[in-house]
Amino acid sequence: MVSMLVVPLFLGVLQVGLFLYVRNTITAAASEGAHYASVINREPGDGEARTRELIDGVVRNELIDSVEGQATDVDGQPGVLVVVKAHMPPLGLWGPGISFTVEGHAVKETGE
Repeated sequence: MVSMLVVPLFLGVLQVGLFLYVRNTITAAASEGAHYASVINREPGDGEARTRELIDGVVRNELIDSVEGQATDVDGQPGVLVVVKAHMPPLGLWGPGISFTVEGHAVKETGE
């Protein structure tokens, strides 16, 4: 009877921990990808490729829905934005999955 309470609680804590790990890993990769693309002579596509490279092997590819790099404006300065859309499936057999989006921003370097 106690296991009916403890097992779902344990699985819930495990799911939250796994979600936080995946989200933080993807956020760090998106930020690093944006910084990589912000260097002179690099394009947003380079940041997108760098983000994918950082995510590969750390997070299952099936969890990543899309990675997009684009030029943007960061506080009035030219910048780079890398957006990663991903999802987490439910750990057990019940419950909905969680979709989430993370972004990485960086100010573009200029040759001045």
